[in-house]
Amino acid sequence: MEPFVNLNGVVMPLDRANVDTDQIIPAKYLKGIKRTGMAKGLFANWRYKPDGSPDPEFPLNQVRYQNATILVTRENFGCGSSREHAPWALNEHGFRSIIAPSFADIFYNNCFNNGMLPIMLPNEAVDELFEEIEAEPRLRIQIDLPNQTITVAGGKTYSFQLDPFKKECLLNGLDNIGWTLSFDDKIAAFEAVRREATPWL
Repeated sequence: MEPFVNLNGVVMPLDRANVDTDQIIPAKYLKGIKRTGMAKGLFANWRYKPDGSPDPEFPLNQVRYQNATILVTRENFGCGSSREHAPWALNEHGFRSIIAPSFADIFYNNCFNNGMLPIMLPNEAVDELFEEIEAEPRLRIQIDLPNQTITVAGGKTYSFQLDPFKKECLLNGLDNIGWTLSFDDKIAAFEAVRREATPWL
């Protein structure tokens, strides 16, 4: 998994609350179990018109947000089902961080397991970011994970809180399995001692 340390990227706004995982990636796009091939279904119910053509009003289809790597949205993002395909689709499309006042718990944790950084900021700060995005086409934000800060192109900085374990895993590009495997030598040493002490097991 690619480590997450610093990110300087274009921001895309999604001014909606309670965006559930079925809106992030509709069920009809979940025919596979691989982490690839999901990006085409990202926000498909909003992104495409009934005839399948792109809806120019949806931010994902607008030129100013092309290649955006940071998504700013409203509270309770990622609610609904526990499908991990939702962060897969966001990640494959290119989003590495999502900023919102709150997230659904399972989605929040799934983001870390897929190398993405979900950041919670107060409603007032998110309101300010939406205003900045509206005023400045292709607004860029600098996310500094070691210092846990977000700096907007104009210079304003926000601090955010993060669980130290999740931070360490992101900085080192480790999911839960990768973190466990980082102790492989200690696990092997323990097993060797155990086999010698209790050979009947």
